[in-house]
Amino acid sequence: MTLCGLSWPIINLSSRKLKKLSKPYGGRFDVERKKNRIKEISELEALDGFWNDTQNASKIQKEKSILESTVGGYTFVKNLSDDFEVLLEMGEAGDDASVVEALDLFPKLQTALAEAEQKALLSGETDSNNAIVTINAGAGGTESCDWAGMLLRMITRWCESKKFKVTVTDFQYGDSAGIKSATLMVQGNFAFGLLKSESGVHRLVRISPFDSNARRHTSFSSIYVSPEIDDTIEIEVLDKDLRVDIYRSGGAGGQSVNTADSAVRLTHYPTGIVVACQNERSQIQNRAMAMKILKSRLYEYELEKRRKEQEKIEAGKKDIAWGSQIRSYVLHPYKLVKDHRNGFHSSQAETVLDGDLDDFMKAYLQWQSLGGVVQDTGMDDL
Repeated sequence: MTLCGLSWPIINLSSRKLKKLSKPYGGRFDVERKKNRIKEISELEALDGFWNDTQNASKIQKEKSILESTVGGYTFVKNLSDDFEVLLEMGEAGDDASVVEALDLFPKLQTALAEAEQKALLSGETDSNNAIVTINAGAGGTESCDWAGMLLRMITRWCESKKFKVTVTDFQYGDSAGIKSATLMVQGNFAFGLLKSESGVHRLVRISPFDSNARRHTSFSSIYVSPEIDDTIEIEVLDKDLRVDIYRSGGAGGQSVNTADSAVRLTHYPTGIVVACQNERSQIQNRAMAMKILKSRLYEYELEKRRKEQEKIEAGKKDIAWGSQIRSYVLHPYKLVKDHRNGFHSSQAETVLDGDLDDFMKAYLQWQSLGGVVQDTGMDDL
């Protein structure tokens, strides 16, 4: 038995994929950095009092679990690839048994590569979060409402295939068919990182079931996906970021106010926020109250930053109309689903609408990691 020329395509594919994983997509995988972070978390876990704050400990444990899964996946692929290369070398030297083992190992290597590649791509700050999915019908009455209902089914079926928990938090039926809008909470690992590929305007071309003349109609509906954000914002005030001024309390005086230097003013350098307290009996009490007020102000400051970021995201939404679609689904006169951002397409329109979105999601993540350059508008062939 010989390799018959099959080895080199396999070797080339293996090594190309492995190079992508080693430094993929602008260095997002970054194995060494992830290993260092795992070590930092392990050191944190050993500190006294770490487990007292259960909410913070749970958050850090989730981060560690994701990091370990990503690094573990890479290590597994690296080991498989090394074994594969050794078997190929032995096969080329005339060991037929090694050829059989190499060919048997290859599908496992492909699967492991695909899983590790996805983990490398899902490295955004909120990619591991749950997702909030909102679907809205565009202009067009019954046609668009029916299309929105089809999209709701598509997303729900995909979630079911991943064993994700879906909770409907808002729902409005269409006047005659489908839905006007729906909002879903999708709970599962990397729900947002995967579903963000669906955010945008979706276009459907078909023979309308609501048209007695059986004419072709074009409908638009939108999907908007955002990450679930933890309501708690941890506020840490570092001593180096703080200036503390002590001065004598003013006001009307009286028994409740200490006339010594007990008033406290705190200036937070990074934000410029200044708070003061002079109403308590002692400097220690005034400082404690001032710190409480400062943390409250910083909490609002962080919320405002989030609101501004959300406004930027909202500003990126497009009109639910022609020319702004991210993906088109053609059911007549031919079958084709095409993503206009990266050019990926499939002729299996029915299976896509039945929730088979994995290939589109992977293509989107790869496209996004390479800078998100639009491949085509799709206006000429759809």
